[in-house]
Amino acid sequence: QVQLVVSGGGLVQPGGSLRLSCAASGNIISIMGMGWYRQAPGGQRDLVARITSTGTTHYADSVKGRFTIARDNAKNTMYLQMSGLKPEDTAVYYCVTGVGYGYWGQGTQVTVSS
Repeated sequence: QVQLVVSGGGLVQPGGSLRLSCAASGNIISIMGMGWYRQAPGGQRDLVARITSTGTTHYADSVKGRFTIARDNAKNTMYLQMSGLKPEDTAVYYCVTGVGYGYWGQGTQVTVSS
């Protein structure tokens, strides 16, 4: 089993920055891809960014150039650095890992509002 603990959400003004962290139990995540999903009110869960075990990244078009995903396998932790935040980035953010992204962390609320 893998447990994921997410931290770093909050309220930020448009144009601001936040960094989310996802700490995983065990060291098995070093061989797993990981990712961030988000779900806006009334919306579906959408993939925001993902990173392979070797560090290859992929971003949703809506966040390219503003968000950066990274991982530190020694610390069993993944990050999402979010900059240039917009109101439409408001959502609950989840980290995922495992085969078929079978493991989900608890969500963290990110609210972008003035």
